[in-house]
Amino acid sequence: MRFDDGVDYHPRGMCGGGVKNRGRGMRRGMGFFVLGLLACWGAAACSRSEPGAGPAAAVEAPAEHADGQRLFEARCAGCHGTGATGTRRGPPFLSKIYEPSHHGDAAFVLAVQRGVSAHHWGFGNMPPISGLSEDEVRRIIGYVRWVQRQAGIQ
Repeated sequence: MRFDDGVDYHPRGMCGGGVKNRGRGMRRGMGFFVLGLLACWGAAACSRSEPGAGPAAAVEAPAEHADGQRLFEARCAGCHGTGATGTRRGPPFLSKIYEPSHHGDAAFVLAVQRGVSAHHWGFGNMPPISGLSEDEVRRIIGYVRWVQRQAGIQ
């Protein structure tokens, strides 16, 4: 509804009465508020995605996963972070997305062999990783699954 003062009036406000609708100003203010929240959330997410940012980074793996940890740190941590905590180059494996019921061990084997098209994260595609035997990949997976269990991911 428009009156002579040029301001839109909405016939039903949140309380049911006639309320001045300032339109664009309110929407613009809300847009800046939402952008501010997203910027804060993004900054917090980036600060958590640095190598070694999670509690698993400082934990030494038990003997049965020590070789897997060594291999992971040498071949995977550059992108997936110390202790699988993620970096700006690759996602953390300490996420429900990578729990065994969603990404089984075979998914990790295929990722190493064939690479992966980006589908859960905005990091880009993962290239195939050469120079790892199937046994070494299985040891890396064993270590990743151990780290996940330490983080409460079953």
